[in-house]
Amino acid sequence: MMSENPILEVAILDVKSGQSENFELAFGKAQAIIVSMSGYISHQLQQCIENPNRYLLLVNWQTIEDHEVGFRQSPEYQEWKALLHHFYDPFPIVEHYQGIYAGAVE
Repeated sequence: MMSENPILEVAILDVKSGQSENFELAFGKAQAIIVSMSGYISHQLQQCIENPNRYLLLVNWQTIEDHEVGFRQSPEYQEWKALLHHFYDPFPIVEHYQGIYAGAVE
């Protein structure tokens, strides 16, 4: 079932000091995994200006189940974990959001 509004997964990723470059290289490989998953729409990885060891991962999914079940319970998720999870301290909290308002400059 496709929801009318996509779900936004938000994760603040605190990467261990001195590991940012290695994390970015690993993420470059790992992003191919989520792109291939059912229900995936788009993603962004942004680096914090004030704290360069902090990243914001935003992933748009068609439904929360696409992320929580389809991705997290897949064999591909084990590969994702192996590539990325050792970089985090503390381990990130992941939350899901649904749109209320959106706008853009025309």
